Amino acid sequence: MRHYTTFRQLEIFEAIARLGSFTRASEELYLTQPTVSMQMKKLSEMVGVPLIEQVGKKIYLTEDGQELAQATREIFGIMDRFTTLAAERQGLKKGQLRLMAITTASYFAPRLLGEFAKLYPGIEVSLRVTNKEQVLASIANNLDDLYLLGQPPEGMEIESTLIMDNPIIVLAAPDHPLAKEKNISLERLAQEPWLMREKGSGTRNAIERRFAEQGISVRPRLELGSNEAIKQAILTGLGISALSRHTLTLNQPGQFAVLDVQGYPILRHWYAIYPAGRQMSVAARAFLDYLLERSKQKNS
Repeated sequence: MRHYTTFRQLEIFEAIARLGSFTRASEELYLTQPTVSMQMKKLSEMVGVPLIEQVGKKIYLTEDGQELAQATREIFGIMDRFTTLAAERQGLKKGQLRLMAITTASYFAPRLLGEFAKLYPGIEVSLRVTNKEQVLASIANNLDDLYLLGQPPEGMEIESTLIMDNPIIVLAAPDHPLAKEKNISLERLAQEPWLMREKGSGTRNAIERRFAEQGISVRPRLELGSNEAIKQAILTGLGISALSRHTLTLNQPGQFAVLDVQGYPILRHWYAIYPAGRQMSVAARAFLDYLLERSKQKNS
């Protein structure tokens, strides 16, 4: 196997095992789906056993596939440690930084990463933005250098560092009847049709907790799968919502009304997270230090 299996084949196989999809793996690796399928066929033929089986539209790893996935992660871990040592010898002239973030972080993470890349042009940077479940799976498998989350995950051995405030504000269309009201009560707010993210969303949990503290329950009119979908629904008059202030980064001032509500904004935070015990690369440590220094300057 070692004479014929390529590192690229293992990289493709790891992506399929992690993402559970040939299509998503091809998108992440910028390969065509036929190329991914062909490489996996070659890999399976090379090792002499089936690695992946398909049931309906879902794919699953065989027992041999699960063992190879674990071995592949160990191989990548060895390469990461080698890269880290090489980068340490080079200082910050060379190296690699792999970030993964939940969807809402897409409003600021690319900008921060771009600023960092300008400071250290020799560092090869990458960013994957996905849902919370995929981020937690990546943490569990120790696949990336740093993760940006709105809340440290419970029940996982991780190190977390607060890097930025994340205020949750109530948004409405500019012509909404409450747009010019002051000190709006939660009781009054609960009478409005609400638009919310799916159950399990950190922002939704924060909203529901704030109402529950006052003994108020709120049932969403619509559940939507992205912040941008919620913003569009707000502007079309379907209801109001509460989102991170960061979601307004790309919007024009005055495009939304920020309601003056009792108990808002809800102050949450952004965290940089990595698995406990992982040796941070020079590039990852430099990026974390950059985030902390940037936050310090902003708050001074």
